[in-house]
Amino acid sequence: MRKLNHFAIAATLLGICAVAQAADYKVQTRYSIPGNDGWDYITVDSVGRRIYVSHSVRVNVLDADTGAAIGTIEDTPGVHGIAVAPKLKHGFTSNGKEDKVTMFDTATLAVIKKIDVGKGPDGIYFDPDTQRVFTNNHKSHDITAIDATTGNVVGTVNVGGNGEGAAPGKNGLIYVALEDKDEVAAFDAKTLEVKQHFPLDGIKAPTGLAVDAKNKRIFVGGHSKTMAVLDATTGKQITTLPTGSGTDAAGFDAKNYLIFFSNGEGNLTVIEEKGPDEYVAHDPVTTQPSAKTMAFDKKTEKIFLPAATVITTPAADPSQKPKKTITDGTFGVLVVSK
Repeated sequence: MRKLNHFAIAATLLGICAVAQAADYKVQTRYSIPGNDGWDYITVDSVGRRIYVSHSVRVNVLDADTGAAIGTIEDTPGVHGIAVAPKLKHGFTSNGKEDKVTMFDTATLAVIKKIDVGKGPDGIYFDPDTQRVFTNNHKSHDITAIDATTGNVVGTVNVGGNGEGAAPGKNGLIYVALEDKDEVAAFDAKTLEVKQHFPLDGIKAPTGLAVDAKNKRIFVGGHSKTMAVLDATTGKQITTLPTGSGTDAAGFDAKNYLIFFSNGEGNLTVIEEKGPDEYVAHDPVTTQPSAKTMAFDKKTEKIFLPAATVITTPAADPSQKPKKTITDGTFGVLVVSK
């Protein structure tokens, strides 16, 4: 009986420690960025220690550890995202309003060239195995593949939908959430062939996606305040857990087996992967309304989220969308850590 009691006490203490570990996450500081333009994705270069923040017609580049301004990449109309190839020292921005990608030197931020891609490039990401960059093109419903060394277009993935969050898995596959199809597609990063389509049950307009390649699990969330865990081989839905509203991005901490979803309502969902088929939701971390996208830093285990104070004014015509105005001096990057 004494042994059993000791085991029970130990288990209880471990449980308390696990909850405390998640609860320790909070906004530690904020990196200020001038301007009151809109934004979308944020990318962190864990090797080069830089943060790249999309900002309407430019990209703001900050020191990831201090928040100090390093410079800007100008002339990126309607920029959505940024991809970085660290070893090549090349960066790429998806310019949604001109159907182009800007290729730049990450050391100097100088523009190398502009690349024609599909229509309405949105999310953009780098695959280290193939040394390729991919753009999710919303207006042409496909994905453009670019050689990260030369900046040459090498082909198109006919995915048949509007890609959002994406991440590589095993066996050369990349998984991408198709927002307009309520599914996850898997394509071969080398051959550009679409291998599978996984329909989602209970997940509407999927946006945020992360992958645990080791355990072959996909984590995807969207606009239904729910995330799902999928088997990356079969697409079988393992389980679902609640998230906040306005989910737009996700991240995975492979060291501590933690999954993050950033929610525009003003919080960060934290889910612990105890095993391939066992997941526990911890208390959400309070961030700020509008903090809908995020980037996870593998080196420091910090989470970066762009946000600002946004004033919404109803349109005079009910059929029109309300006007959103960003308050001067409020745009910046929230830094969440333990």
